[in-house]
Amino acid sequence: MTSVELFNQRIVRLEADQQQLQEEILQANADRDRANADRDRANAERDRLAEENTELRQKLAEQELEYQLLIKRIFGPKSERYLEDPNQLKLDFGDRDQVDDAIEGIRQAKEELEIEVAGHTRRRKKRDEKLPEHLPREIVTIDLPEEEKEGLTCIGYDSTETLIFEPPKLRVRETRYPKYVDPAQSENGVKQAPREPGLVEGNRYGTGVAAQIVTAKYGYHLPVYRQQDIFAGSGWSPSRSTLLNILTRVALLIGPLIEFFRGEVRSDSVIGSDDTGVKLLLPKEVPKVDPLDPKSQRVHEVIAEAIAAGKPHVPAKMWAYRGVHVPLNVFDFTASRHRDGPDLFLVGSGYEGVLLGDCYGANTGIVMRSCGAIAHAACVAHARRKVRDARDNHPRHAGQLLSLFRELYDIEDRGRTMDALDRLALRQSEAAAIWGEIRSYIDGAMTNVLPKEKMAEAIGYLGNQWDALTLYLSNASIPIDNNETEQLMKQVALGRKNWLFVGSVAAGYRAADLMTLVSSAIRNDLDVWAYVKGVLDALLSGSEDYALLRPDVWAEAHPEQIRTYRITEREQRWARQQHERSRRRQARSR
Repeated sequence: MTSVELFNQRIVRLEADQQQLQEEILQANADRDRANADRDRANAERDRLAEENTELRQKLAEQELEYQLLIKRIFGPKSERYLEDPNQLKLDFGDRDQVDDAIEGIRQAKEELEIEVAGHTRRRKKRDEKLPEHLPREIVTIDLPEEEKEGLTCIGYDSTETLIFEPPKLRVRETRYPKYVDPAQSENGVKQAPREPGLVEGNRYGTGVAAQIVTAKYGYHLPVYRQQDIFAGSGWSPSRSTLLNILTRVALLIGPLIEFFRGEVRSDSVIGSDDTGVKLLLPKEVPKVDPLDPKSQRVHEVIAEAIAAGKPHVPAKMWAYRGVHVPLNVFDFTASRHRDGPDLFLVGSGYEGVLLGDCYGANTGIVMRSCGAIAHAACVAHARRKVRDARDNHPRHAGQLLSLFRELYDIEDRGRTMDALDRLALRQSEAAAIWGEIRSYIDGAMTNVLPKEKMAEAIGYLGNQWDALTLYLSNASIPIDNNETEQLMKQVALGRKNWLFVGSVAAGYRAADLMTLVSSAIRNDLDVWAYVKGVLDALLSGSEDYALLRPDVWAEAHPEQIRTYRITEREQRWARQQHERSRRRQARSR
């Protein structure tokens, strides 16, 4: 083979090698592109997983916070006081009755055991615990046997007093009405004295029995089946239907009086309002719309929808309206939390004044629906509660805000005993400045709060309701919070745990009226049974002077029915709180 041929073969091999190398380069570039694409996909997946992990961690933190809040609500202390450090004194935010009672019990127990005197400790003489003098006494003498007394002279007695309890006693009063005829004029018929009016036909059950049934159910929260056992212990075993019929008759009798109470509450310049849920059992048929009852349309809609969905019951609402200056509590029942509750009670009646309550939509929109006749004042305790619930989320921010809220309540405490003008001046000179600090702190120091955090919810609440929260600064008659009205919900909640449900819409209306009567008596420190019986007696006698039956007015005419120990307890609790707050203010001023 010639050299030319060898050279040509070498060229052909080189070209083949070049072609193969180019193919390998193309393959390598394709592999590199695929690797880059895989890397980009891996990076994107990594970023996605990292973002998902962040979201899951945030959601887990939110759920953990909600879980902790739920645990605290169920098992934690109910007081909303805030302590910046363990050495600070306690500040009351309106719900400390149980705590104060416990503190007082511990204090009294300590005082009974010992008193610290300079240099030593001495025993304290026990308090005088004599039983009330007005209770009837029965003297029982426990003597020596006759054989042991022989030759002895009695020089006096040692005595002890033992309180004895007997079940309530029932008695039957037979009322006789003599019948007279004139033998000479028999056509004139028989003459008798007019029959006494009664709750039920034949006056079979006295007003004392009716008052006991009402007081037991709505004052002590005892359902009628438990009252059966109580009455049976006194020798009478009524059926449940009998007890319910008596309640129905009482509610019918007091209807005009309760309507008068509603008008009295609406005459107040400030009304506190709150609501809580009750279970309403559904009837078999949808009730018809009553053109004379403005609530019936909403009742018809709610029940029709629930029956169509196959539900056995619906969540109804019991509303409370508390006169801030008129000492009456009025309850109202609605088949839902629709705005027809406060609208009918306030807007529909032409009320002009201030509604104090939470920031539920029906309350906040009532200003517009009343064309400005009603102003909405928000409860500062609600705003404080939202900050308190976010403590685990942002403890430093929560601590600062809670300290400012504490100062607001401290100012209110100082103004409680002032007249309206001095209290208004105190609020505008000191409380307004604290609210300015709250606003400055929110706008300046809380920029690191994320939108989905609990603290952001608290900030949003403060910002959205700022005007309603600070309305009390311009009106001395508006309380700083709605705690006293909210505490009325305990009366419904305690009853709800016992009687469980409302059997019908009519039963809900009756329950609201009876709770109005009982709750107003409790508010005025009255013996509930005595007050209810007095009201029933007056109404049965034909009295229409409802102003005399207001519990505060009735108490003036019946001072013996006032539970003075409640007033004393309240005064003592107030004195202790004043002492604690005074010590705290002195410590803070040092």
